Amino acid sequence: MDPVLQKITDGLRKAIEFEGDGHNFYMMAAGNTQDNKGKEVLSMLAREELQHVKFLRHQFKHFMDTGRPDMTLKLPHHDVLKGDHPIFSPSLKERVQEAHMEMSALAIGIQLELNSQQYYRSQSEEHDGSRVGEFYADLAVWEKEHYDALLRQQQNLKEDYWSQGGFAPF
Repeated sequence: MDPVLQKITDGLRKAIEFEGDGHNFYMMAAGNTQDNKGKEVLSMLAREELQHVKFLRHQFKHFMDTGRPDMTLKLPHHDVLKGDHPIFSPSLKERVQEAHMEMSALAIGIQLELNSQQYYRSQSEEHDGSRVGEFYADLAVWEKEHYDALLRQQQNLKEDYWSQGGFAPF
């Protein structure tokens, strides 16, 4: 196999793995939270990660068949998570001292999204000026939106979680 094509397909395999891990994690987190909004949003994030997997698998197959990306394929529309409580309902604050699973899910989700975002940025830079670089840049933006929403939710719960759980140093 051509070394350039090998590098691209290796990168796509790794991206598919990242997205599959994200899908599985969000499904697990959705199944373990008691927060109804959290179940809904985490399930939506899992579906979006699965959309990424499908996109990447299609691109992988197209590269294997043709040696180039499918220029007609676009990432599907996704929901942008807004507000101070983009993941869990504001009522989670009322029981935040028992929200260990939700706080762990936020921390793990943040790290997963950050890792994916950094990987996609590096791949975009490596393939700068090409369609491969473009779709990696698009994926990086999408993962940043997920990262920002998870981080915002974590920051809005962290102080209450620490103080009510006795973690804060005061």
